[in-house]
Amino acid sequence: MVELSGDARDGLEAVVPGGVATRAADRLRLAHDASHYLLHPSAVVTPADADQVAALLRHSRRTGTPLTFRSGGTSLSGQAVTDRLLVDTRRHFRDLDVLDDGRRVRVQPGVVLRQVNARLAPYGRKLGPDPASESACTVGGVVANNSSGMTCGTEFNTYRTLESLVLVLPSGTVLDTGAPDADARLRAAEPELHAGLLRLRDRVRGNPDSVRRVRAQYAMKNTMGYGVNAFLDHDEPADLLTRLVVGSEGTLAFVAAATFRTVPVHRHAATGLLVFDALGAAMAAMPALVAAGPAAIELLDAAALRVAQRDPRADAALRGLAVRDHAALLVEWQESDPDALAERVAAARLVLAGLPLTTPARLSGEAAARAALWHIRKGLYAAVAGARPSGTTALLEDIAVPVEALAGTCAALAELFDRHRYEESVIFGHAKDGNLHFMLNERFAGGAAPARYADFTEEMVDLVLGHGGTLKAEHGTGRVMAPYVRRQFGDELYAVMREVKTLCDPDGVLNPGVLLSDDPEIHLRHLKTVPTVEEEVDRCVECGYCEPVCPSRDLTTTPRQRIVLRREIAAAHAAGDPALARELAAAYDYDAVDTCAVDGMCATACPVLINTGDLVRRLRADRTGGVAQAGWRGAARGWGTTTRGMARGLDLAGALPPALPEAATRAARAVLGADRVPQWRRDLPRGGRPRRPRPADEPDAVFVPSCLGTLFAPAEGGSGVAAALLTLAERAGVRLLVPEGIGSMCCGTPWSSKGLTSGYEAVRDRVPPALRAASRDGVLPLVSDAASCTEGYAKLLAGAGDLRVVDAVAYAATELMPRLTVRRRLGSLALHPTCSSTRLGLDDALLAVARAVADEVVVPDGWQCCGFAGDRGLLHPELTASATRAEAAAVTARSFDGYASVNRTCEIGMARATGQPYRHLLELLADATA
Repeated sequence: MVELSGDARDGLEAVVPGGVATRAADRLRLAHDASHYLLHPSAVVTPADADQVAALLRHSRRTGTPLTFRSGGTSLSGQAVTDRLLVDTRRHFRDLDVLDDGRRVRVQPGVVLRQVNARLAPYGRKLGPDPASESACTVGGVVANNSSGMTCGTEFNTYRTLESLVLVLPSGTVLDTGAPDADARLRAAEPELHAGLLRLRDRVRGNPDSVRRVRAQYAMKNTMGYGVNAFLDHDEPADLLTRLVVGSEGTLAFVAAATFRTVPVHRHAATGLLVFDALGAAMAAMPALVAAGPAAIELLDAAALRVAQRDPRADAALRGLAVRDHAALLVEWQESDPDALAERVAAARLVLAGLPLTTPARLSGEAAARAALWHIRKGLYAAVAGARPSGTTALLEDIAVPVEALAGTCAALAELFDRHRYEESVIFGHAKDGNLHFMLNERFAGGAAPARYADFTEEMVDLVLGHGGTLKAEHGTGRVMAPYVRRQFGDELYAVMREVKTLCDPDGVLNPGVLLSDDPEIHLRHLKTVPTVEEEVDRCVECGYCEPVCPSRDLTTTPRQRIVLRREIAAAHAAGDPALARELAAAYDYDAVDTCAVDGMCATACPVLINTGDLVRRLRADRTGGVAQAGWRGAARGWGTTTRGMARGLDLAGALPPALPEAATRAARAVLGADRVPQWRRDLPRGGRPRRPRPADEPDAVFVPSCLGTLFAPAEGGSGVAAALLTLAERAGVRLLVPEGIGSMCCGTPWSSKGLTSGYEAVRDRVPPALRAASRDGVLPLVSDAASCTEGYAKLLAGAGDLRVVDAVAYAATELMPRLTVRRRLGSLALHPTCSSTRLGLDDALLAVARAVADEVVVPDGWQCCGFAGDRGLLHPELTASATRAEAAAVTARSFDGYASVNRTCEIGMARATGQPYRHLLELLADATA
């Protein structure tokens, strides 16, 4: 790591005011990406716009300071790590404009690919590239790596579907290559670059061997070196520059915006998993399958199948397969018209009938079954890597060969694994394109490569190039294959690539060591070591899939960053650097522990199902003293008294001049700590009403109203969800029993989220027996009226076997709505699902109720967990403000007739963010059926 001097920091601050971070915690949390390389940057710079990037590039050239751009951090080849300046382009570059009814889209580099496709979905369009990391990778990386994916092949990859770019060149020149006069502007601003591109174009076209090599190389997926196929495909320098930047991995220019031509979404598809007795049999079936015209053929070898069997969404047939030497092909046919799909499937079934399958072929058009198969395939790398031995690093290699060479390449790779003792290595990939991924587990002691890894790499390179293949098909050259670009393309085309780099970046400040390198061993340096820390940490492969769903990602840290900082603390101790370990640990308390919402959304995105909230809860428990544990245990035993006291406190605060309670809580927080004393604000509601038993003869269900209704009064003009549900049940002729002792019952979440183990045990000892008695030993369902409490009760009662917990929204959708008549509908409704409702799988029920209430139901762009998280929004209101910023902007951009959520604290958080009166969805249903 190169230390940044005070003068150097001041110089950076002058060009990017407020955007320079040099704390060890900030530098080290962003040092890690999905690759097996690790370098610690000297500073992290976060420019706000293209003008600041231009100023930063001019500064870098003037001072000779190299820099590397990073966005999603999902790259696998080491192209987004550096020991100099790391430029974070995800934080601010998030503009997205849909153009021409979705036929085109203009996107900035910090936008996640899945978010782009979500915006395009109403138009029946999507982006062409469809990488497996689409839930986390950003447009900046899609362009920088020339992303392709599962179904796009080479026809709809980034290179083919890109229309234009807004570029910031190392000189500071900003060029929109989509402008009508883009070429003239390039010639005027950068005459040497303009002339040089024309010279290289003619040089490549004038060399028959170069033309032959380029045609052969780019008949496959290929992300090795620069995209010199541009010199055959385009004529004007502005167009040449646009295509050369695609796949250039941040070494030629900064992409401030990209305009794509979109492709149609084929809404009708049939998907199946074809299982063969051996890999050779699967490869032998390829010609017949390709001729049947599927959109995708994905390969899984035996080791990959074993991992797939462990996926929670694997079906019974896959889980029951006794895998030995088997292999499978995931196939999918897609069409825009159902009749066309039926014809495709009928023809495909004839082909499948002739294949030597282990189990009968099953093609499904059912959305859930298809989604499960693709979920398994897209999460395969991280799932395989997550199962690796503790302390090892996962390496994912990526090659392509002509399809006819696929079987031989697979067999030779298996021999290489055996010869170099790489056990449990996995082969999978896009078989239709001859594109294979394979994963190795290696232990890099001290960041150095063992001899077997170096030897394996050399033999693998010889194997792939001997088959006429490419050493990188999708993942980019990065550091891992930079020494081999010359060997793959030959001296002449390598010299062309060198000149491209010199023309665009004459001072070599952009991402040095990446894509082209004269160091023959650069791929063996700065390898990532993975210390053993704890269960959640050790399984993490640092893929970054968790980051887009994390509510604290723009405030402090993400789940991946919480984990890598634990690794960095352990590494600092191991390296004998206690000062660094203390510095990181001190920052960790707020950055990672205090501002974690423990909402569990990370687990919904993580391919290895890590819930970083479990780690945070444990860390909170470790730092909670005996006095606090005892106090909360006492609160658990007298929860009714405690909640009524809190409610009366809110009433008292609300009756005073607002400045008094605001000042009092600020002062208390300053003395006792922000994580101990909530901040009262004048937008908080008064206290709610105590919960009381409600007997019922021959009840249909047991209603367990949340203590949130006692703590907080309903939104102004609302009855509250408990009253609304009872009203709806009465109208529907459904009898709900509210049990004795309800005033002191709780789901336990206030204790579990804080790591208050003894208090949680007190709740667990008392509440489940009471609910068992009320439910007649599980005969009656338990209905909870807050999604977080539904989830809490499900965990609390997990060992109770036959006790069933149902969320009130789901209960209303299935048991009440069929007996109700909607008399008044809203024109439009802004709906905020919660993290708990998402994890509980309540989306369909939410939408069913919402669509009964309103003609138009909108889940706003930017929706995510609001970060209120019980009391986090009171202790750290900055977390909720950050988490809701994007959704609030979408909500306030237009007016709605109603605003709803399914948790009282989330209603408070969204009302605070938007200034609109959020109410529980069932309150609106009660109004609609009145």
